[in-house]
Amino acid sequence: MENSQDIVAGLDIGTTKIACIVGRKNEQGKIEILGMGKSRSDGVTRGVVANIQKTVESIKAAMREAGDSAGVDIGTVNVGIAGQHIRSMQHRGMKMRESLEEEITQVDIDMLIDETYRLVMPPGEEIIHVLPQEYIVDNEQGIRDPIGMSGIRLEANFHIISGQVTAARNINKCVHRAGLNVTELILEPLASADAVLSLEEKEAGVVLVDIGGGTTDIAIFFDNIIRHTAVIPFGGNVVTEDIRQGCGIMRDQAELLKTKFGSALAAENKENEVVCIPGLRGREPKEISLRTLAEIIQSRMEEILEHVYFEIKNSGIEKQLIAGVVLTGGGSQLKHLKQLVEYMTGMSTRIGYPNEHLAKSNVEAVTSPLYATGVGLVMKGFDYLERHRPKVANGHVNPTKTVVKGHSKGMLGGLFTNILSGASDLLKDDDN
Repeated sequence: MENSQDIVAGLDIGTTKIACIVGRKNEQGKIEILGMGKSRSDGVTRGVVANIQKTVESIKAAMREAGDSAGVDIGTVNVGIAGQHIRSMQHRGMKMRESLEEEITQVDIDMLIDETYRLVMPPGEEIIHVLPQEYIVDNEQGIRDPIGMSGIRLEANFHIISGQVTAARNINKCVHRAGLNVTELILEPLASADAVLSLEEKEAGVVLVDIGGGTTDIAIFFDNIIRHTAVIPFGGNVVTEDIRQGCGIMRDQAELLKTKFGSALAAENKENEVVCIPGLRGREPKEISLRTLAEIIQSRMEEILEHVYFEIKNSGIEKQLIAGVVLTGGGSQLKHLKQLVEYMTGMSTRIGYPNEHLAKSNVEAVTSPLYATGVGLVMKGFDYLERHRPKVANGHVNPTKTVVKGHSKGMLGGLFTNILSGASDLLKDDDN
């Protein structure tokens, strides 16, 4: 049996689906997906939990399926967060050091990051991520990694991502009620970016656009540094809703039409192509022109892409993004969307599949853009393990604070038990 610490689970709580993905790292450093579970998400609206009980049921269903297919008992998960309440901002933090003799260490950097987490936010908001962009040592700019340098004044430019306290609490509450512990809450576009972008793209400058059911998430990288993040409160569901209203059909029929026959460019469809929809009990079937369908889809996708392009311009580095746009998420599978994005932004575009860092696995479906966030959450889980293992080895962490469910199969049951003291403190009062 494998070492239990090498298995990580990611939980993507989306608007249309809840996906739980279980993976482990192989000898080559690639992620091998052991199992996956997916359930319909009824309690989430535009990336935010709207009904606790329904969300708990969906999480349990996805978790059971993933645990059974991987042959493990899931106790701890990495969870994604999105929604229109997400905000990002730039901040410069500073720390004066005691001695010029002692080199800058990881402890100095950790203290600087921890202080930034304590920034005063507007009421009802909390910081989710503090991401260092570059460091300044005694006014020496543009330092990527200051460890080992000498200096008294250590500064850093941070990209800070914040969200509503209640939204984060509700996610934690749902996961806890489903019998799981949370390792980290991670902004979904950051997870998706890990899964589908290459290092060269992040270096060259790239825009990740993750089109989900309820939200479209954006992450912009340049020089291997995250420069801008945003969450747009529109996704594939509003397109389905437009088709439902425009064609006068049921919602499930509209979704099927969109995925099977939909196109983001009306000009690519001939006038005389029609599809027949069965009528409601005893009524005549409906004929819908594929050209009309594409016109409905195109007008809504153009609106979403205008928001995306606004965020690209807002980042201030539009001209430097030579790797262009990478589309992922369920909405990226829409026919001719790549061409529409290229036409509207003037940037080269590709579809991002989360197989960049995956080993061959029996779970074929996981290489779909639909699961980019889930795969990214598993990868972030391994990053977390790497960061916290040294602390465990040096005895910095109290291993008794986190109680993890599911010792029966001995794999995921013990995962993070030694590692997770910080997260358990953070989440203690969430069920009150």
